[in-house]
Amino acid sequence: MRQHMRMRNLDRRVQLLLDEPRHRKVSEEARRRHVSMAAVIREAIDRMPATADQRRAAIADILAAEPMPLPADPSDLRRELDDAHVPTR
Repeated sequence: MRQHMRMRNLDRRVQLLLDEPRHRKVSEEARRRHVSMAAVIREAIDRMPATADQRRAAIADILAAEPMPLPADPSDLRRELDDAHVPTR
């Protein structure tokens, strides 16, 4: 029902051409999440900062963050990131 309510507000059609790697990436994500490719693309757009001011503020926040200690070996960092990752559904 909620998905249907959002669909009623859609009033602009866009034709989008993708190369094979991008198409595969969006298609696999849509399949993984059990949503349409259009939903994946709309959600990616929704996650983008809306204005230049928001982008600048996000960059400033990143640059102002305290430095983090990193493992010397990149494979240790990869393992740490993989362990911390929680897949979304």
